[in-house]
Amino acid sequence: MSFIRQVAHVCVKTHDLKAAEEFYVDVLGLEKTFDFSRPTGRTGFYLAAGGRTYVEVFVDEKAPLPVFGQVDHFCFEVTNLDQAIAKIRAKGVKVTDKKYGVDDTWQAWLADPSGSRIELFEYTSKSAQFVGGDRTPDW
Repeated sequence: MSFIRQVAHVCVKTHDLKAAEEFYVDVLGLEKTFDFSRPTGRTGFYLAAGGRTYVEVFVDEKAPLPVFGQVDHFCFEVTNLDQAIAKIRAKGVKVTDKKYGVDDTWQAWLADPSGSRIELFEYTSKSAQFVGGDRTPDW
């Protein structure tokens, strides 16, 4: 048994702290729990992402932002993927149509303002995460 309990947080760097906060709070609906600040001003913030899982965002104007941002992707579990997609699209943000994944989960993808890819996940009763079984990626 692993000593890992769950994802504690994912750290994302951005060139535009305000745009990142608007995206994560206004578009995705995450709750900002606190800021990081220095005497020169605010340098980041922490977001609650369910349970004891968080996203921390730091401004770094010199950070290289490759094609897919500072992380390949991170994933949020959602309770209803169709509703999540509709709410995100209503905010004018592009999100893929949902797709049934090889691991028997429903998935959709979007990106934050810095290009970090975000996967949205809705588990099913057959999801590999619960029933096991190796899977072969279809990508």
